[in-house]
Amino acid sequence: MSDKTTLTGILVALPTPFTPDGGRIDADALTAHIDRLIEAGVHGLVPGGSTGEFTALTPAERKRLHEICVKAAAGRVPVVASPGAPSTAETVELSAHAAEVGADALMVVPPYYDAPDAAQLRSHLEAVHEAAHLPIVYYNIPAATGVRLTAEQIAELGDIEGVEYLKDTSGDAVALGELLVKHSDRITAFNGWDTLTFFGLASGATGSVWGAANVVPELSVRLWDALAVRGDLAEGRRLWERIWPVCDFLEAHHYAAAVKTGMELTGHPVGPVRAPFGPLDESARAEFAALLSAAGAI
Repeated sequence: MSDKTTLTGILVALPTPFTPDGGRIDADALTAHIDRLIEAGVHGLVPGGSTGEFTALTPAERKRLHEICVKAAAGRVPVVASPGAPSTAETVELSAHAAEVGADALMVVPPYYDAPDAAQLRSHLEAVHEAAHLPIVYYNIPAATGVRLTAEQIAELGDIEGVEYLKDTSGDAVALGELLVKHSDRITAFNGWDTLTFFGLASGATGSVWGAANVVPELSVRLWDALAVRGDLAEGRRLWERIWPVCDFLEAHHYAAAVKTGMELTGHPVGPVRAPFGPLDESARAEFAALLSAAGAI
């Protein structure tokens, strides 16, 4: 990318803080959280994705969320906006707005509920690029979208102008390994499945789009430094022994609710999740508190 920051490292999939009644985005809480993450050394921010409960936000709230994040980041780290929607028209509208307010890139989930075919997906991504002219991170999450592509097909998306990156939330380590080894010249892969973070980074992923980094940001950055910067596999394993139980817990529960619970337990509350989802029960909270204590996060 000639005039844009190259994406690399720990990109935090942000939660969307809400006021106590869940009625509004809490801009102050979001700004404070972003400051904390940047101080911890993270390398980028991804607002409004799955962790950010984007399906529970109105289009106006999604635009407001991107505005808050860009302002709070203040150029210190890249902001990767999340404009994905069921229709191309809405995705294009949100993408153009994200570009206008200063986002550095877009993470685009394919239209969900009614899955497009390969040609339709290609046209969709081309329309997004035409509207925003920002680097695109293709968000591969087949369990949520029904769009199931092989590693070769994902690599082919990298031939579309603007599609430069992949967030792989397939949970398929074999496919991720193929993308990292065989197709890295066509699309740059980020791991997006929490419990595969060690595998992804050790295998050469350019980074991780990671919700757990909201809860354990310092440990997450240390893992990146150990594996990707210093190549210290032994230290990476020691850190991963502390981080993996946190990731495993998050994946075993409603993800956004679990992330928000973890932040509350570590002293950084960001409000409730929106209905129909609710907070974790007391048993799960106690279990998570014990895991976070063992990890040194409490």
